[in-house]
Order: sequence, then C-alpha cells, then structure tokens
Amino acid sequence: MSRGFGLVVRFELRDEAAAAAFDALVSETEPEIERLEPDTLAYVVHTVPAEPLVRVFYELYADRAAFDFHEEQPHTKRFLAEREQYLSGLDVTFLQAESGKGPLRA
Repeated sequence: MSRGFGLVVRFELRDEAAAAAFDALVSETEPEIERLEPDTLAYVVHTVPAEPLVRVFYELYADRAAFDFHEEQPHTKRFLAEREQYLSGLDVTFLQAESGKGPLRA
C-alpha cells in the first residue's frame, strides 16, 4: 500500500463574520481542487459543533508530489493568501499512514 501524504489543519476564525467569509472562500476553492487535482484523494472540511469558529481540514494526497502540485495551483495560492485576514489561529499537523482502510493502494 502506498502511504500517501496527509495533513490535518485546524483554523481558528476571528469572529462570525470572518467565519462566513472564510466559508465562502472555501466554497470557491473546493470545486477547483476537485476539477484540477486528481491526486488530491480527500479534501474534507469539518465544522466543530462545540466550537463554531473552528474549521478542521483533512487532506489526503497520493504522494508528496501531489501535495506540492496542490500548493502550486492558482486557486490554492489565492486561498492561502486570502485566508489570513480571517484567522486568529492556525495549526497544521502532517500525517503518515501506518495502517488502515483507504483509497491508497500499492
């Protein structure tokens, strides 16, 4: 099984207005990821019911090259630049799969 390349990103948003604008930015970005990035295997945005100003992204790529490709796309660069104005905190955790069920195969 290919191990892939994954990460979890926790975004803390400044306030409700920032959360709404951030969500709109995400809504503009996601279709481009789906359309242009076949090796982005999962790009899932979660809300946290007990923390309405938090968004958690789970991202899974076929490999590091697929992640690097994602980072170089115009839609991703726009998202990365524009998101800053909405954030009060950011935490990124890179992941390495060791076992489990999923879309990655040898």
